[in-house]
Amino acid sequence: MSPQIPKTQKAAVVVGHDLPIQVRNDYPVKQPEELAPGECLVKLHCTGVCHTDLHARKGDWPLPCKIPLVGGHEGVGDIVAIGAHTVDSPVKIGERVGIKWLVDSCLQCEQCRKGLEQCCSKAKLSGYTVDGTFSEYVVSYVNHVTPIPESLNSQEAASFLCAGVTVYRALKYSNTKPGDWIVLPGAGGGLGHLAVQYAAHAFGLRVVAVDTGAEKKELVLKLGAEKWIDFRETKDLVKDIQAATGGEGSHAALVAAASSAAYEQAIEYLRPGGSLMVVGLPADTQLNASIFWTVVKAINIIGSYVGNRQDAREALEIAALGKVKCHLAIQPLSALSDVYEGMEEGKIVGRVVLNM
Repeated sequence: MSPQIPKTQKAAVVVGHDLPIQVRNDYPVKQPEELAPGECLVKLHCTGVCHTDLHARKGDWPLPCKIPLVGGHEGVGDIVAIGAHTVDSPVKIGERVGIKWLVDSCLQCEQCRKGLEQCCSKAKLSGYTVDGTFSEYVVSYVNHVTPIPESLNSQEAASFLCAGVTVYRALKYSNTKPGDWIVLPGAGGGLGHLAVQYAAHAFGLRVVAVDTGAEKKELVLKLGAEKWIDFRETKDLVKDIQAATGGEGSHAALVAAASSAAYEQAIEYLRPGGSLMVVGLPADTQLNASIFWTVVKAINIIGSYVGNRQDAREALEIAALGKVKCHLAIQPLSALSDVYEGMEEGKIVGRVVLNM
């Protein structure tokens, strides 16, 4: 029997892109009897905060989001109800699960069958096209929630559901092998500091971390980066990266920074045959690359968009083994506006997780 579910809850609501976020105590909770087949209701322990959530709050991406909107897509909690007539649910009431950016897809189209569920034309996006995890309860879908390994606490697991799986998948498809060099612009941020660890400890890559500030330098070198370059202090970033990688440049670059300059520079410092993994999503920015050098150097430019259900399980399993740790600060839901301000100013080191 399902536990008693309240009619209303606390939630952080975007009521307009130019209006302050409202932290409300009267936001409706979908009741168990209202759940459609395949839906589940999750009582959240916590949720991570991602730069994507800031874009949703500002409305500055070409993809429109719903308004009013409860943002968030890195939630961890317990399933408290499953929709009636749900067939062969892979999860059960009481199970601890995670909610990702991709909250549902059709599972039948060509993209879903190929493991590109995130590109499904019927995809539902948590905290963007449907209400997300900046709330006490959230509606999700039994086929897309991710079971959380027992050895991971909820606060640490949260950030692996987007930041972790995003960089894990990008590294997985970066055409690199153990011993190769990879450059990570934005290495000290939420995605970047996890990418440093996955690259060094799961994929055996040699990491050049690019970011700015003494705190971020200390963090990434402790986490496994072999070289550090401060983009604000260097006089020639491309030459410094080439020097750090033996003169030839890196085998790959995974750009987690939301900066067009970071992409343009990567074409210059990648060695022939190198891969540029396009991950960070600056708003309203074009990818400007020299066509001549992209062709002559046989550069691979690969867009990598979050991850599928299998990627999420693999990323969490590696974290559960202790190979990757999330550097995080825990704050209350009421601090969300301040967290966004810190993100815009580039002051957030690692990740922020909000407790419910």
